[in-house]
Amino acid sequence: MKEVREIDINLYYQEKGKGTPFVLLHGNGEDSSYFRHQIEFFSQRYQVIAVDTRGHGKSPRGAAPFTIGQFAEDLKKLMDRLGIEAAILLGFSDGANIGMEFALQYPEKVKALILNGGNLNSKGIKGSIQLPIEIGYRAAKLFAQKSAKARRNTEMLGLMVHQPNIPPQRLQAIQAPTLVIAGTRDMVKTAHTQKIAAHIPNARLAILPGNHFIANQAPEQFNREVARFLETLVF
Repeated sequence: MKEVREIDINLYYQEKGKGTPFVLLHGNGEDSSYFRHQIEFFSQRYQVIAVDTRGHGKSPRGAAPFTIGQFAEDLKKLMDRLGIEAAILLGFSDGANIGMEFALQYPEKVKALILNGGNLNSKGIKGSIQLPIEIGYRAAKLFAQKSAKARRNTEMLGLMVHQPNIPPQRLQAIQAPTLVIAGTRDMVKTAHTQKIAAHIPNARLAILPGNHFIANQAPEQFNREVARFLETLVF
């Protein structure tokens, strides 16, 4: 099989504010507009860069693998292109998973890490949520050869079926100050969120009232919690 090589893709991103770079990473099937409340709030103090992940929003799909690891590599290339030596990373859902992988692969490029609604594997998601995802994935896969829409759905749902696969012990290598946030009614099991925080050295854990989408639906309390965490750090 011939190896697929591609020229680096140009990820779309929104940028606002000045100061320490603060990168926002959205979840599966979304785009940077998810963080509209965070862009407005944190740009008052930081250089906020809200990225559309490969194949999401206004960013092209490209030819490289559609994986969490590839998304982390894409982010590294974007930061290098923008001349960003290190940044605060805030990731939501799959964005949190990208954040964990990025912090493990490129620790020197992470000043602080905020993980909102991330998971280490599909077992961390509540069954009532994960089962329909897996059924949808199998259905989309049946039609993937005949429909471009089905192929896209297969890739998107496949991320949530097969990835991430991060052994909790790997998290012990994360060096950046870390805040782990989830909602009381999150789609990620509370015990799983607690496991993530417990395995990252000195991580702070915050379980806030709300569901998986607290950053978007309850931005005031979410932003307040993140700001409180960042105020304890010196950059």
